[in-house]
Amino acid sequence: MSFASDLRVLWHARGFRRLTYARLTSQGGDGMFQVGIATAFFFDPTHATSGRDIAIGFATLLAPFTIVGPFVGPLTDRWQRQRILLVGNLVRLAMVVGIIVCVASGSPLWTLYVLALLALSVNRFLLAAMTAGIPQVVPEAELLAANSVLPTLGTLAAALGGAVGAVASFVAPGSSDTSVALAALVGAGIAFGISSWLSTWLRRTELGPVVPLARLDFMRQVRQLVAELLDGVRHLVERRTPLHALGVMAAQRLLYGMMFVAAILMSRTIFGGSVEGKDALANFTIVLGFAAVGFGVAAVITPMFGDRVDRHRWIVWCLLVGAVGQAVLAATTATWALLSAAVIVSFAVQGAKIAIDTIIQRDTDDSVRGRAFTLYDVLYNVAFIGAAAVAARLLPDSGYSAGVMAGLVVAYLAVAVVYSRTPVRPA
Repeated sequence: MSFASDLRVLWHARGFRRLTYARLTSQGGDGMFQVGIATAFFFDPTHATSGRDIAIGFATLLAPFTIVGPFVGPLTDRWQRQRILLVGNLVRLAMVVGIIVCVASGSPLWTLYVLALLALSVNRFLLAAMTAGIPQVVPEAELLAANSVLPTLGTLAAALGGAVGAVASFVAPGSSDTSVALAALVGAGIAFGISSWLSTWLRRTELGPVVPLARLDFMRQVRQLVAELLDGVRHLVERRTPLHALGVMAAQRLLYGMMFVAAILMSRTIFGGSVEGKDALANFTIVLGFAAVGFGVAAVITPMFGDRVDRHRWIVWCLLVGAVGQAVLAATTATWALLSAAVIVSFAVQGAKIAIDTIIQRDTDDSVRGRAFTLYDVLYNVAFIGAAAVAARLLPDSGYSAGVMAGLVVAYLAVAVVYSRTPVRPA
């Protein structure tokens, strides 16, 4: 089936439609929020001038969440996921308002990092809840299609939100980095508020969990939460296939993260001349636009092979495609090579993600599914931190090293070989 036909079939499900509305507005706001944060932390020449500075930014924003993140899974399996969407987006709206006040008043940089950390942490919470809730609103036979359509629409919404944020930044009054960040953040806050309202269209129990909910007291039940998380990990180990899928996701995100950091740095030079601020952000927005094309193509192509190629083999194929895309960039520093690599590698990442999400959902019990996707998010963050740290160590300030790009090609091939030897079915 095609992407359009899959969407048409899924659209008949009321719960899927309403989850889609909430997810698209939420992730559209994510895109605008990320533009504002990127401007403040990654494209302001006074803050980020090298791979090391960017690595510090990633670590500051993501590392603390890897500590608190494991507690999200048990909560996702206890609390109604519809309420997580409602309250979570309201919390993000409050964080955005705080960031706007700090940016406008010239508050110390650490205050922005703290508020941004909170907002990004809640975002991972929301994505875990929305992904864990998909099996509750679509039939099991349509999980692959739903995992192709909904996350990809969300990714495209985030890309569109980023583009809207970038355009708003360029037409905002004034030319300072402050006005650029404020324009995008205001749009993000509006989107988060709308998403919170749209989540009320879902019934309170519609996204699960299906088991009876126990009353949660943080002070008395921390040990129980830790025990539940460990039980979830043991479940993944016993089933094997979800654990191996998570490993591939982490490896692929590490490799993709290195290219992401390289693209940020290369956006200042590869399009000609040496640029900063708005010009560098504009260049990077172009790269993200090409990456969005890759995500969209993956959403169209992956379901077409759903009945002919098993998920395991599809992931191996995607890793090989990623190696091809990385090889293009290893061959030359030309602008077309960066843009081509952005399309091809993003296709590989999204195509594999669709299959990985399906494996985790299919091969884990609903009672631990939230914990599985929380572990997913933690590994995602750790992989990006690792990518930023490795990139800071290996990449020059220009962002490009033919040797590093060639090394990424070898790494993609190695991961493909290793994963091809893992079990195809759960234990």
